[in-house]
Amino acid sequence: MALKNLQSMSDADLKAEEAKVGEQLFRLRFQQGLGDNAGVNKLRGLKKDVARIKTLARQRALGIATQTETAAPATKSKKAKKA
Repeated sequence: MALKNLQSMSDADLKAEEAKVGEQLFRLRFQQGLGDNAGVNKLRGLKKDVARIKTLARQRALGIATQTETAAPATKSKKAKKA
């Protein structure tokens, strides 16, 4: 899941998404234990999604990031050339 999508979610939605991704991760690990190695890339992606969600939730708890954080990086002004 993209970081932009996660940033626009509320705290309750983040918890729900974390639970959903955690359930998918559990099922994939269980399948791999049974010998099905088809979802290795999906497993890696789900682990990264869980990390993104937890990081964003922690940032919000510490007050580093907010739900509606849309701060774009400041653009540098171009210097005028001397004649």
